[in-house]
Amino acid sequence: MWIPTEHEKYGVVIAGFRGTVPHGLSLEIGDTVQILEKCDGWYRGFALKNPNVKGIFPSNYIHLKNACVKNKGQFEMVIPTEDSVITEMTSTLRDWGTMWKQLYVRNEGDLFHRLWHIMNEILDLRRQVLVGHLTHDRMKDVKRHITARLDWGNEQLGLDLVPRKEYAMVDPEEISITELYRLMEHRHRKKDTPVPASSHHLFVQMKSLMCSNLGEELEVIFSLFDSKENRPISERFFLRLNRNGLPKCPEKPERHCSLFVDLGSSELRKDIYITVHIIRIGRMGAGEKKNACNVQYRRPFGCAVLSIADLLAGDSKDDLVLKVYMCNTESDWYQIHENIIKKLNARYNLTGSNAGLAVSLQLLHGDIEQIRREYTSMFTHGVSITRKLGFSNIIMPGEMRNDLYITVERGEFEKGGKSVARNVEVTMHVVDSSGQILKDFISFGSGEPPASEYHSFVLYHNNGPRWAELLKLPIPVDKFRGAHIRCEFRHCSTKEKGEKKLFGFSFVPLMQENGRTLPDGTHELIVHKCEENTNLQDSGRYLKLPFSKGIFLGNNSQTVKTTKESFWITSFLCSTKLTQNGDMLDLLKWRTHPDKIAGCLSKLKEIDGSEIVKFLQDTLDTLFGILDENSQKYGSKVFDCLVHIINLLQDSKFHHFKPVMDTYIESHFAGALAYRDLIKVLKWYIDRVTEVELHEHIQEVLKAQEYIFKYIVQSRRLFSIATGGQNEEEFRCCIQELLMSVRFFLSQESKGASALSQLQAVFLSSFPSVYSELLKLFDVREVANLVHDALGSLPRVMHGDESLQAVKLQSIGKTVESHLYTNPDSRYILLPVVLHHLHMHLQEQKDLIMCARILSNIFCLIKKNSSEKSVLEEIDVIVNSLLDILLRTILEITSRPQPAGSALRLQFQDVTGEFVSCLLSLLRQMTDRHYQQLLDSFNTKEDLRDFLLQIFTVFRILIRPEMFPKDWTVMRLVANNVIITTVLYLSDALRKNFLNENFDYKIWDSYFFLAVIFINQLCLQLEMFTPSKKKKVLEKYGDMRVTMGCEIFSMWQNLGEHKLHFIPALIGPFLEVTLIPQPDLRNVMIPIFHDMMDWEQRRSGNFKQVEAKLIDKLDSLMSEGKGDETYRELFNSIIPLFGPYPSLLKKIERETWRESGVSLIATVTRLMERLLDYRDCMKMGEVDGKKIGCTVSLLNFYKTELNKEEMYIRYIHKLYDLHLKAQNFTEAAYTLLLYDELLEWSDRPLREFLNYPMQTEWQRKECLHLTIIQNFDRGKCWENGIILCRKIAEQYESYYDYRNLSKMRMMEASLYDKIMDQQRLEPEFFRVGFYGKKFPFFLRNKEFVCRGHDYERLEAFQQRMLNEFPHAIAMQHANQPDETIFQAEAQYLQIYAVTPIPENQEVLQRDGIPDNIKSFYKVNHIWRFRYDRPFHKGTKDKENEFKSLWVERTTLILVQSLPGISRWFEVEKREVVEMSPLENAIEVLENKNQQLRTLISQCQTRQMQNINPLTMCLNGVIDAAVNGGVARYQEAFFVKEYILNHPEDGEKIARLRELMLEQAQILEFGLAVHEKVVPQDMRPLHKKLVDQFFVMKSSLGIQEFPACVQASPIHFPNGSPRVCRNSMPVSMSPDGARVIPRRSPLSYPAVNRYSSSSLSSQASAEVSNITGQSESSDEVFNMQRMLFNHIGDSALPRSDSNLPGPDKAVNATPSSWSLDSGKEARNTSESGKLISPPVPPRPAQTASPARHIASVSPSPTGRSPMKQGSVQSFTPSPVEYHSSGLLSNSPVLSGSYSSGISSLSRCSTSETSGCESQGSEPTVTVPNYSVSEEPVRKESKTPPPYSVYERTLKRPVPLPHSLSIPPATDPPALPPKPQLVRPNNLENSSRRTEQVPRPRPLPRKVSQL
Repeated sequence: MWIPTEHEKYGVVIAGFRGTVPHGLSLEIGDTVQILEKCDGWYRGFALKNPNVKGIFPSNYIHLKNACVKNKGQFEMVIPTEDSVITEMTSTLRDWGTMWKQLYVRNEGDLFHRLWHIMNEILDLRRQVLVGHLTHDRMKDVKRHITARLDWGNEQLGLDLVPRKEYAMVDPEEISITELYRLMEHRHRKKDTPVPASSHHLFVQMKSLMCSNLGEELEVIFSLFDSKENRPISERFFLRLNRNGLPKCPEKPERHCSLFVDLGSSELRKDIYITVHIIRIGRMGAGEKKNACNVQYRRPFGCAVLSIADLLAGDSKDDLVLKVYMCNTESDWYQIHENIIKKLNARYNLTGSNAGLAVSLQLLHGDIEQIRREYTSMFTHGVSITRKLGFSNIIMPGEMRNDLYITVERGEFEKGGKSVARNVEVTMHVVDSSGQILKDFISFGSGEPPASEYHSFVLYHNNGPRWAELLKLPIPVDKFRGAHIRCEFRHCSTKEKGEKKLFGFSFVPLMQENGRTLPDGTHELIVHKCEENTNLQDSGRYLKLPFSKGIFLGNNSQTVKTTKESFWITSFLCSTKLTQNGDMLDLLKWRTHPDKIAGCLSKLKEIDGSEIVKFLQDTLDTLFGILDENSQKYGSKVFDCLVHIINLLQDSKFHHFKPVMDTYIESHFAGALAYRDLIKVLKWYIDRVTEVELHEHIQEVLKAQEYIFKYIVQSRRLFSIATGGQNEEEFRCCIQELLMSVRFFLSQESKGASALSQLQAVFLSSFPSVYSELLKLFDVREVANLVHDALGSLPRVMHGDESLQAVKLQSIGKTVESHLYTNPDSRYILLPVVLHHLHMHLQEQKDLIMCARILSNIFCLIKKNSSEKSVLEEIDVIVNSLLDILLRTILEITSRPQPAGSALRLQFQDVTGEFVSCLLSLLRQMTDRHYQQLLDSFNTKEDLRDFLLQIFTVFRILIRPEMFPKDWTVMRLVANNVIITTVLYLSDALRKNFLNENFDYKIWDSYFFLAVIFINQLCLQLEMFTPSKKKKVLEKYGDMRVTMGCEIFSMWQNLGEHKLHFIPALIGPFLEVTLIPQPDLRNVMIPIFHDMMDWEQRRSGNFKQVEAKLIDKLDSLMSEGKGDETYRELFNSIIPLFGPYPSLLKKIERETWRESGVSLIATVTRLMERLLDYRDCMKMGEVDGKKIGCTVSLLNFYKTELNKEEMYIRYIHKLYDLHLKAQNFTEAAYTLLLYDELLEWSDRPLREFLNYPMQTEWQRKECLHLTIIQNFDRGKCWENGIILCRKIAEQYESYYDYRNLSKMRMMEASLYDKIMDQQRLEPEFFRVGFYGKKFPFFLRNKEFVCRGHDYERLEAFQQRMLNEFPHAIAMQHANQPDETIFQAEAQYLQIYAVTPIPENQEVLQRDGIPDNIKSFYKVNHIWRFRYDRPFHKGTKDKENEFKSLWVERTTLILVQSLPGISRWFEVEKREVVEMSPLENAIEVLENKNQQLRTLISQCQTRQMQNINPLTMCLNGVIDAAVNGGVARYQEAFFVKEYILNHPEDGEKIARLRELMLEQAQILEFGLAVHEKVVPQDMRPLHKKLVDQFFVMKSSLGIQEFPACVQASPIHFPNGSPRVCRNSMPVSMSPDGARVIPRRSPLSYPAVNRYSSSSLSSQASAEVSNITGQSESSDEVFNMQRMLFNHIGDSALPRSDSNLPGPDKAVNATPSSWSLDSGKEARNTSESGKLISPPVPPRPAQTASPARHIASVSPSPTGRSPMKQGSVQSFTPSPVEYHSSGLLSNSPVLSGSYSSGISSLSRCSTSETSGCESQGSEPTVTVPNYSVSEEPVRKESKTPPPYSVYERTLKRPVPLPHSLSIPPATDPPALPPKPQLVRPNNLENSSRRTEQVPRPRPLPRKVSQL
């Protein structure tokens, strides 16, 4: 039995569960589950990631966790009780996991790896927290690291900023909005600008000294040196190195590592240097022998210097090697570091041993405690601390120091009877009063323990040595008195004994008899001479002697002998216990000299502050002792001294001594009577504020009032304790009188910045600090009233002293922040005065930053949903006082321009944000009662209207995206929640006060506008959120969009007849709302449109306005990326709503209304389909066919269905831009022509539009013409450019603008030149069918013909299409698909090549027109295309397949001609005819004969540089004829059986025979021409061809031709043949045929290499069409042998019209439907390709009429026109591309080789007799055989040649007309001008077939654009 769980509520899946049991819930490891019920080891519940799916799962798969349950029952919520940081970590890592994988998919490797490391770090830290073994401090540290990493990851992934308090996430509902804003702002600032540390530390680690010849121990001394002030700023770090240059004690890191602490930010500059002095310990001379002397001396070795600036950039330098320099003369040693810094190269050079010092440096930031936390290992291992010299910038109380710094500067000594100078060594001892040497009180530096004596280094032969060595003497205070320093001077001999001979000494006492210590500064000491063996142990003997020149001790009257020898030292005392100041000592010993008290008190102000703070407690005791002794006499002076000391502590240097004074007041102060005198003197000063001469002093007094009050209060408390509370009333009276004086003083008004206002400002700045002291003695209410009276007495004027106003506000701010204000009782007393001053400042818009801070603090104290009476009353006061001014302030601030500087802008944003958070806090705190009171408080409706307009405007501002940073989603959601709550309250007031007769359009419009932009906010679009984030938002706030949508609907329904005011204005905004993919919101909003139509229909009888607005807005919104498929369906679903209405309209009116409504919705739905497709296509990066096709579809819709001219023109230009981007210049020109056709040559002014300036219609049309001409030129469509040139030239001529006319004529001439001189490529054309419901609407279940790119063959095109539609499936057949394909939820592509059928046959059939011109008409203005499919009808004859081989020819008619505004157009109509085998044979022979004529003509006129094309063509035809060839035709059609069965084909049979004989004549003439030009190495092949030709003639029954036939150009019409720019036409097309260049015999395609163009009508391969490089006869014979070996094979015919041939290189083009239409011509005269001449006119009977079968329109239900039993071709994969070389069409027509038949004709000869070939290349394909008919042939075989005729024709044949001598004729007529081709719009519309309906142009609308 299932039992609801009590405690087992929440758990984590620890093993995956597939859920295979009934009702099982599938779970993955790591999922969190909420458990609802349990039963026998099973739980029932749901995974939190998908709470809608519930099921059962095993209990042992779940690890239970503690959790608390909210809302027990059906809607209970489970919240884990674990640490909030852990909860956040878990949910965040889950969100990151999904996004992390996406980073990998998007190839963002860097962030992918960084996030991976961060996630691992967070998991490690999470484990540490979960284990629970961390200390409190360590836990805080770990949480800090976790949150830092979480914030970093969220920022990198663009997630929301998380507000935190002490590392835990805060619930925005539990704190005030102002506090939330501060937390967010703090985290935002922390992220942006880290606060720079004020304290810095330098870590130094000595590694080694690298030197070639060391051998002696060394001392290395580091210090920091200020080159600006020329002095050291730190103590020294001293360490010893062994003979190898390594630290002597490597096991003790503190001996070779040091931390230079307490460097201020001012000391991180480039003129601070690290100086390193190196002293060697050894012999006097570095090169002396080892046995010379056993005594060791300290001798200079070298110095290194490094600027600290090198560290400022990187913070650390590892393994840094410093160069070590030595001075040239030892006397400069004391300043070598300065010389190196100044780069005085003459005074130093590198050490002889080329030494280098290896050190490691690191700069650390933060206070020393922070450094200890962050670098614990450094302090654990050990590091010596090197302090700054003297006290740090901030002196800390409790710091115990008594350090005397002595610098051994220099000495002046006599030679002492020596011939050379001495080697002087100084030995220093510290001696106490008894003459004993103090042990271990001389420190050489940190890193080395203190020693008892010091030995200076020795300078060789120098009587004036300078040492400049700094020593520290840390002597305790108790040993300081009576101690002295003794320095002994010895001469160090360099002789063998190496003795050190004493010759003098100096001494100096550390303290004088009066208690003063040795003053700081340089002291010149007397050098007392002595003998070598003098005993200096008895200090009493020499202490009586003078120690310094000019200074004598006590009563010693001995005169000092003048001596030249002196010794200089510099002393500096750093002590917290000893003083060098006599006045200080006198004050502290005031009781011994009572007569000096007044003088001592007066001199106190002159004593240095550091001396006072050293003895702070003693000084204060002294002052209060004097006060107690004689308050009458010294009261005022003691008060002044106390003020001086208090103000001294305000200095930043001594700021840290305030706690010392606080401690003194609390624990040591004993002046129980002092309060009387202090109050008295303080009041005396305040009463005299108007006396100018006292102003300065009073200012000091007022600054110190905080501590004065502290002393007063503590004194009173001590007195109360001592006396049991006596004189309490008297004390209260004194305080009241004092504060009355204060109130009077504050109430004084002064104009401008007077001295009085300065005093008021000083008082106010420190007055709030007094509150806490008063609270120690008085009740909270009393203090609050005192403060209220004091602040209330401030002058009300705002135009006084600006600084005073600022200070006044700061004082109020401190009041609000004070402990006094936090108490609700006192707050209610203080709030009115605080709000009063705030109101005044806000009204004047002054000190807004401070006002915002104060308001924030006020609201921080008012918690959310606090129902206490006091809080409600406070809200009442705030609403009445501040709501209005707060709204005005926000409006004022946000309407100002933002400041330019980044710092100012941040400040501006902060102020705005704080005011906004205050307003939101206030509104959230307001209850129903508050709102009701607020609305009732307005006296008139005008006031209420103004308020509502104001608050709606502010809300619109709050919704702006820039109001908060983009990652502040938490803040935005809170703000929106407050806004919607407030709007719900206010909408009631709107309904009650502004409807019916009081209707106000402005306020209602403002309301609706606010509601719309509220719903459209980005932060409310939950569909864009992650599932977890969406769940959290819905749980906390619900979907606020739906709430607001319902409110809109409700308010709309209340409007009644006033709805008409908002039609059509609100259509756009409401439509925008409906585009949001939220079903509930859409269901609420869409009916409003129905209502709008209804009201518009009532008003005007139609809803044209609604329709126009709806369409315009829909277009702009869809372009922005809104809306989806569901929306279209939903919008469509409201059509049924237009049923009968419960109104009084007549039935007919209702029906009309319904029909027009349905029509509108249908139109809008169709528009939406196109717009959605357009939007989806535009999201893609590159320009491709989908974008262009979609734009064309939309453009046509606007023109044909909606007739919206402006939108139409806009999309024309969008399409134009797409074409330009894709370099489709021809299409771009056609596109722009659409706009050009809307304009006329008039002077009507046009407004500025798109990129066009304001201009006349004539000017714009001229500009368009020139742009179009330029694009036609770039697209090599020059003929079209010429037409436009002529049109614009006519205009120039009519205006007599001859200058521009001349330019235009020259441009026209240049276009003619380009036609004749430049090459153009002819494009291929492809038919593409798009089937299936997954295609965009404009492609779905439609077929198109596409113009290919240059060099693009079928395989490349097919691959491009598959790349553009990666999910599409390529169909492998050409049959019309059935209904299942049309309705499939997939994409199917059907692609094959088609042949263009030129419209302008006149130009193509005329002789004498150059091919450069003809080629244009072959591939331009094409409406019709065709493709052929061979099939067998009836029984198939295996011996001769041609008997039953028919061809099905399909003609496709387009809606527009190609090229046009797109590279592809839809097929409008299909026509299907069937061609009999005989008709096909005639067409093939005609084309082959034409090809031969063309090649012969080109060769005869020397247009061919290479005769290989002619050679190969002759060889192919003759050799094929010998081996079979036309014999197959004879067998098929010349037999009696066929003639009897087909009597109607008599003429056709005769025509076929005539063509065969004509071919023989042409071959003989061709051989004659060939003989003249054939090179020597090709002679054997030529001879073979001649022999074979005679065999062929005999087989045809021909003996010889008439002798009049000679090889002369005159045998061709019009003399020499015209040069054709194309390859030789292949005899497979009426337009001519293409010659395939041959590369090698290996390039013969295999028989079964199919191409997807196998659906064309080619029947056999053109083995004869071999072109390319010259080949040897052996190769040719090899080729023939290969063909001969396959004689027995047969193949099916093929209908491919576009065989891919290698005569054009295939250019791999990017995937794009529209490429550059510029074409490159094939200059065949140079490349060896053949050029064909025009074909002479044929007799009319040569036409091959084909039987018309059907005219099929392309519809989804269309059937394949193929009959049963026909064999269908299939489209191969695009990979099967043919290599260059001999290409073979499907070689199945028997006799095709022997007769030159290479393929089935592409079209009937009657259509394009004599035309050259298309740009499309033939592709080798062979249709499949049916299994029953013939086995599949082996792939390795090549097409077989055919057998020779078995019977010949004996009768002589007359010379064909094509080879006869023409009669003399007139020169040929010029070709027609381009205008004749396309008179109006560049389209050959007049030449289209009459049956095909043309698109009817719209009536031209006079464009205003």
